Amino acid sequence: MNTLRQAKVGQTVTVVKLHGEGAVKRRIMDMGITKGVPIYIRKVAPLGDPVEVTVRGYELSLRKADAEMIEISEE
Repeated sequence: MNTLRQAKVGQTVTVVKLHGEGAVKRRIMDMGITKGVPIYIRKVAPLGDPVEVTVRGYELSLRKADAEMIEISEE
């Protein structure tokens, strides 16, 4: 299973599934990250936290823990 945390800078990926439960999953979905949405990986901090992505036309920073909950496929 590939997760958003494993994606490389400059890569565009597609969300396959969201893992997690309750409020955490709801918060990720409220940020616009839903199944089938393309995500462009803009930057990754030196220690890997946070990951900066572009989703639905806006920039978003995600913690490593949140990025691990997002299953992706490469385009």
